[in-house]
Formats: sequence, C-alpha cells, structure tokens
Amino acid sequence: MKNNQFAHIATPDSQKIAELEGIGYLTPEMLASKNLAEVWRELIIRAFPQALTASSQSEKLAALLADENTNLLTYTDQGKFSVTAFYNVALQLLEFLPTIDFDFSNPLDAMKKINLPYIDNISTTTALFSAWYELLCTHTKNGQLLLDNLATQGFFVNFYGKISQPLFFNGKAQPVFDTDRLIREVVYVESSLDTDKDGKLDLLKVEVIRPVETNIGLRVPALYTASPYNQGTNDEDGDKLMHSMNVPLIHKVPNNTTYDDIAYHSPQLSLPDPRVTAGTTTEASETFSREFSYTLNDYFLARGFAAVYAAGIGTMESDGFRTCGSENETASTVAIIEWLNNQRRAFTNKTDNVQITAWWCNNAIAMTGRSYLGTLATAAATTGVAGLKTIISEAAISNWYDYYRDGGLVVAPSGFPGEDADVLALECFSRKKQAGDYLTVKNLFDQHLQQITEDQDRTTGNYNSFWDARNYLKNIKNIKADIVMVHGLNDWNVKPRNVYQLWNSLKELPVTRKLILHQGQHIYINNFRSLDFTDMMNLWLSYKLYNVPNKAAEVLPDILVQDNLQAETWHNYQDWDSNEPIQNLLLQQHELVPENSELQDGAAHFQDYLNEEAFSLYSSNHSLWKEHLLQVENSPLKNNRLIFKSAIFDEELLLRGTPEVTVKVSTNKDHGLLSFMLVDYGSKKRLKPIPTTLARKSLGLGYHWREDDLTEFTMDKETPWKMISVGHINLQNRTSLWKNDELLPNTFYPVSLKLQPTFYKIPKNHQLGLVIYATDMRMTVRGNEEQSYSIQLAESKLALHLSKKS
Repeated sequence: MKNNQFAHIATPDSQKIAELEGIGYLTPEMLASKNLAEVWRELIIRAFPQALTASSQSEKLAALLADENTNLLTYTDQGKFSVTAFYNVALQLLEFLPTIDFDFSNPLDAMKKINLPYIDNISTTTALFSAWYELLCTHTKNGQLLLDNLATQGFFVNFYGKISQPLFFNGKAQPVFDTDRLIREVVYVESSLDTDKDGKLDLLKVEVIRPVETNIGLRVPALYTASPYNQGTNDEDGDKLMHSMNVPLIHKVPNNTTYDDIAYHSPQLSLPDPRVTAGTTTEASETFSREFSYTLNDYFLARGFAAVYAAGIGTMESDGFRTCGSENETASTVAIIEWLNNQRRAFTNKTDNVQITAWWCNNAIAMTGRSYLGTLATAAATTGVAGLKTIISEAAISNWYDYYRDGGLVVAPSGFPGEDADVLALECFSRKKQAGDYLTVKNLFDQHLQQITEDQDRTTGNYNSFWDARNYLKNIKNIKADIVMVHGLNDWNVKPRNVYQLWNSLKELPVTRKLILHQGQHIYINNFRSLDFTDMMNLWLSYKLYNVPNKAAEVLPDILVQDNLQAETWHNYQDWDSNEPIQNLLLQQHELVPENSELQDGAAHFQDYLNEEAFSLYSSNHSLWKEHLLQVENSPLKNNRLIFKSAIFDEELLLRGTPEVTVKVSTNKDHGLLSFMLVDYGSKKRLKPIPTTLARKSLGLGYHWREDDLTEFTMDKETPWKMISVGHINLQNRTSLWKNDELLPNTFYPVSLKLQPTFYKIPKNHQLGLVIYATDMRMTVRGNEEQSYSIQLAESKLALHLSKKS
C-alpha cells in the first residue's frame, strides 16, 4: 500500500505536547521523566485502552516485538530504547506485518516506502512525544488514524459525560461524546409551499440526532443530508413507468427558438396563511429508531456534531409532491436549513401546532451526501441561504438536463435506461407507502405526474423551460457557502460534466472550492484506504463549523486526482483545465494524424442498423455491445462504427479537460445522431471498475458505535482498452440545445461537441482512439433504422489538451 494523508497539520513540538495532555495521553510523571524507555513504555500502554489491569497491559507489551528476537515487555524491562525499536513497534501498532510489510533490521525503509511520517533522531523525551504525536496522526494499514483505532477501543471513554465542548487534536474533532446516549427526535418544518394544493403549507418531516450534552448547554453544528430516498422508494412503480428506449429518433421541425423563448420564470403563487401556533416547547413528541444514514455523518456524531436527515416534499410523513429537481424541491431543502438557523418554524407533530426550535444548534450548517443528496446540497447552496457554511457534494447534478439529456437527445443515466424525471419523481413519492395519506392526494398526484411527463419532452430531447428550471448553474452567483466537490471520472450516471461546469462556474466567486476526482463510478469514497477523506472532512468541518484555526483552506489541496495507472496514488493540481496549447489530431482513414500531416480527401462510412437477433442481443447486453464496438479486429460491429487511432505514444501523456470533436457529417435521413468515445488502446493491467472490499466492517466510527467496510481500487487483469470519455449529439441541434436546425438527407453539415471532461494518463506505447457511431445501446434511444452516415475526413478533427507533465 501507499499512505496518502492530506489532512495532517504540521505542529510545533510545544503544541504537540499540549494536545497530548489535552486528550489525556500524557501524565505529569511522564512529562517530568527523562527516561526514554520508561516514557515509551507508558505511551505504548496507553495505546491499549481495552487493557484495564497491569497484567493485561503486560500481555499486550509481550505480544509486540522490539526487534527480531526480543518482545517489547522484555526490551523495556531491560531499560532499552532505540529509534529502530520505536518504529518496529510503531509499524505493528499500525497493523503492518513483520517480514511481510517491513524488516526488523530497518523499519525506516518501510516507513519511507509506504510514505509514513517518521523522526529519525529521538534522543529526548520532547522528540519522543513529537514522534508519538505523529504516530497517533498516522493511518494504519487498514485505513484510519491510529488515534481513531484507539477510540474504537475506548480511549476517549473517560471524557463521556464530563465535557461541555468538543475536543480537537491536530485540528480535528475527537470522539468524546457517548453515542449510546444520542438523542433522536422528529420535528415537522413548515415550508413556504403548498405543492399538494390542500390549502395548508407543506410540513416536512425532519429526523435529528444530537449529543445528549446539548441538553446541558452544548450548542453543536448540524450535518444535514437531504435524501429523498430515506423514507423509502416505490421501486416497482418506477419500473412500470420506465420508458422504452427502442423508439426511433424523430425529425424535428426547424425553428428559430431563442433562449428567451424557453427561459424559466418563477410563477407568482398565492400561498395559504401560516399555521397559528398553539404553544412552544423544547421537547419533541416523536422519536425514531434507525435512520437511513451516511457513514460520514455517523463518524461525526461521536465528535460534537448533530446529524439531520430530511426527505423533503412528497415523502412519507411529509406533505406535498416530488418534482424532481425543481425550485420547489430546492425550497423544501432550504426550509430545513432556515429552521436550523432559527429563521423558520417547526412543530412537534402535524396536528397540535406546538412550535419547537433548533435551540441546540449553533447556527452553523453543512450539507453532505451523494447523487440526489449532493444535488440538493448544490441546489440549496445556489440560494445563498444564511447559515449554510459549506457543502460536501458528491457525484452531484448541477444541471438536470445534463443528467437525462445530451446534445438534444434523450440520454439515460448509465445503468437506468428508460428512466426520466417522471420516473424518479414517482419512485421518491414515498407518501404512496401510507395508503390512508395517499388516498387523499392520489388523483391530484396523478395529474401532477402526467404534467412532468409532458414537460420533460422525450419527443424532441431539447432544452426547454422544464430543464431550465432545473439548471442550478444559472444561480451560481448566489453561492456564499464554501464547497467541496467529489466526483468519479468514470461516473456515467451523473456524468463528469456536472462537476466540471460547477467547478468552473465558481471561479469568479469569493468562495473556497475544493475538488476530489477519483477513478470510480457512482460511489462514496469515505472508506478508501489510499485517501484520508474522512480526516480531510474532519479538518474541513472543524474549520467551517467550529471555527478551529487549522488552516484547512490552505492545507487541503485545491484539486486532488486519483492516478488511473498506479494503485493508491493521488496527485495535486491547481485547476482541471490545462494551460497547454490545444493539439489538433485530424481524421484520416483509421488514423488520427497531426495537423502538419499530408491529408487525403474522402469520406468514411458506417451504418446504424442491426439485424433482429443482434439488436435484441445488444439491447439487453450492453457490456457485450461495448466490447464489440471497441474491438478493432473481427468485430461483429465493424460496419456500425469508425475507429481512428493515433500513432503509438513514445512517452506517458496526461489528457485534461474537455476533448472536442468536429466532424463534417451527412446521413441518408432527415434526422440523425452521432456518438463518440475516446479510448485508450493498449494492453495493460488497469484499475478495477469498482473498489475491492479489503476488510468488512473494519472501520470503527466510534466506541460501541457503527462500522464501515474498508475498500480500495485494486489492479485488474490485463485489458486491451479503456474508455476515457463519451459524448452524443442530435444532428438537428448543431447550433443550440433549444433550436432545431434543418437536416437535409445526403448533405454534409459541420458538427462540433465537447466530450465529457476527463483527467487521464495515457501510458507509454499506447494509442488514443476516437470511435464514431450513432446509437449508444446504453444511453440513447434505439430506433434501429436503415440509416447510414458519412464523415468527411479532411474536415474533421479531435482537439485536446495533452501534456508530458504528470
């Protein structure tokens, strides 16, 4: 393994000693002693808080080796101490294995190789304390800080019930709060919406988990996760509503539609009066047993933070309807923040009108979550709502058009062919799970859902008012919260364009932005072994929500990118786009050639029709379709695509930003589409597409508390290629997503589009390939018409940013 820690703060020796005292690690006797062996022994004993007697502690010492032939108990009984012995023991405490991970004769070699911090001269107790501090702040082989490991064994139990404020070590909050005594309560926030038109403002169910110490004066920040899924989903109904992808592309009547014609404007609504308060209280009247939690939030519940979960309008035990990304869903999300910030009312239940405030909250709120959850966090941030200090948006949508559409085409998120906004609205409308409640709104909800189906417009695939209402990028200027963005470079569900556009849109704002790009698909990364993501977020949230002066904004990298060629390797960058000049590769028969090459005129041709057997096979087996599409020799799809390959690269190159394809194309119909894949061709062992589970439930989130699996991307078997990026365009949307261009059969038209952004290392001796085809079995509609396409080679090119620097 390779240790990567970005949340560690360089700390002066005097502060290290003060912090060690603060967490109860150092006693006055240890501070007064000058005997290195004795002090070292006491430090190690405290690394076993589960050992409650002298005999148990001696057994723990005897189980460790100071050198190849001497256990630690014997070694320290003899009054010995050495740097070599210190790090032999340190590596064992960090769960590394002798003879496998390190050699007793030279542990510092292993420390260097694994990238673990060390001090090579420990000749004073001050240096010893410094080295021990660094050790507590070091990740174990199994992916979390040694101090966090000690916490799961009960190191911080002595603080339970005795602390009135959070405790920080190396700038990060520590688990000094008893999770066995967490308070769970439910409130109902009154929104400024009446989406179900019942004449009453929609109430929104909120689940709160907070430390018991808040009852005696502690005020804590809130980690708020807006999850439309956490009250259940209607999966069977969603499956029934899925749209067929086996429909033809239509000819769109040419028009001169402008953006002003389709721009969304919020309607003026007449809302019901607020409820009349019948009383106030500080005690909830409803509780719950288990939330649909996020393990990052679980981690912070032991550290002086509250976790808040709300599913929003149209979910079980809340009022209203789901609207799939509209401004009403944003308002529903923001309403909870306003309650947490003492700007909005909530009630103990839906009938008594007894008001309850978030009196336990310090008015500092962060939002967390992935996918729809991160999307709503992004949406909330674009309102500039007070109290929202930061969001951690993972795999988040910034523009819903880029989720369900692409270039004037209906394009499914990978893995969900046929899903659309109406399907997601129905799936998340968990009010349906309570029959009595559902009966009161069934007819109106059916009409509401039908309106979504109509407005989303699967017929043309154009950008319209419906999608403009769900484009958060329009409101970027309102953002005041600092933002941490996390996204997978191989996420073909919420495609990378969503985070790329958000990152670039934030450049002109006075907010701090951080970006982490991993090699995964649509996943969380807080349980990776190779990255201290949880520690990074601890540093960040301690800074943002508790005002700890840990310099998190400077310490954490602006952009952190996981290497696609080497396992467990991450790199820092200042920006996603490259400053390198654009390189143009021109299309020739089967080749991508440099601009200064001698060109030949002519066209290349492919068809977009399959016989019934092949069409049925590939419609249901997308992996096989992709394999055959990219297969160079003897492919069953050789007539259904064009492959252009560069010369073999004689050195490793880095591809950054958005590759752009320009082609001159004609088709034999009055409608058509083009799809493109950018491909790394060359046999090589690559990272597996999904993380490997290294250890089940090995990451403890606190003492007697929850756990998470340890995962990591590991190397896969050798593969002949790797898809880097993809893009699609309707040939009638050459100039605009909302304007229909004419498309005459057998007439060449210039078409340009930017592929999904990437950050990809192309290995030495590999080739870059551009694959051009029409129907994408995974994403686009599948008309399977007798249609052919021609590409004018001399007037077609691929523009990209390639650099020799890593």
